[in-house]
Amino acid sequence: MNTNKELVLSNDKPIYDITAFSTVDYPHHLTAIFWFAKCNMRCGYCYNKDVVFGKGKISENEALEFLKTRVNFLDAVTLSGGECTLYKNLPLFCKEIKKLGFKIKLDTNGVNFYMIKQLVKERLVDFIALDYKAPFSKFSKITKSEEFASFESSLKLLIKTNFPFEVRTTLHTALLDLRDINEIIEDLAHKGYKNTYYIQNFVYEPNTIGDLEEQILEIDKTTISKK
Repeated sequence: MNTNKELVLSNDKPIYDITAFSTVDYPHHLTAIFWFAKCNMRCGYCYNKDVVFGKGKISENEALEFLKTRVNFLDAVTLSGGECTLYKNLPLFCKEIKKLGFKIKLDTNGVNFYMIKQLVKERLVDFIALDYKAPFSKFSKITKSEEFASFESSLKLLIKTNFPFEVRTTLHTALLDLRDINEIIEDLAHKGYKNTYYIQNFVYEPNTIGDLEEQILEIDKTTISKK
């Protein structure tokens, strides 16, 4: 039985790859990005195909050793993927990252509600980017997941606790149209979301999960709800 209070890190290798430096992923912060392998969604526009279907190559200890070489050079770490909240040891890993003095940004699809609740309650992350993939009517078609209710619980939690976060949607007009975007905006307004809502236009890359082609139609920005 381990009676000391030090965290016991896993021997797993959950991280597919590390981006050593980014100036754009976490606003106003210099950050490294840890790309966690595996995801519980299969969004057609996803270009992280290798990450979603691949296996992790980097252990927690290896990632922490990397971060030790970045102390005083970087401000933060972004946990992305894939879907990093699938990793059960994530709270302990976050504690070790914070011991080194880094802030943590979490990129998530929001469907692992209990993991997000723990991370928020214990203040193990500092900022969350939450993907609002689609309105309820199209959620399962686009994500191949039936977990809209869990996503919605995460969204409500973040609003209720006034936790620092942003909401974003990736737009490919073969999948979502103006009505869908406005439905999302109406829902966010109804729930009391007051931060920025980012619409990320799909940028074509070959070999996405759904092998999507370039967009043909464009949404008229003037018709997007002002809410």
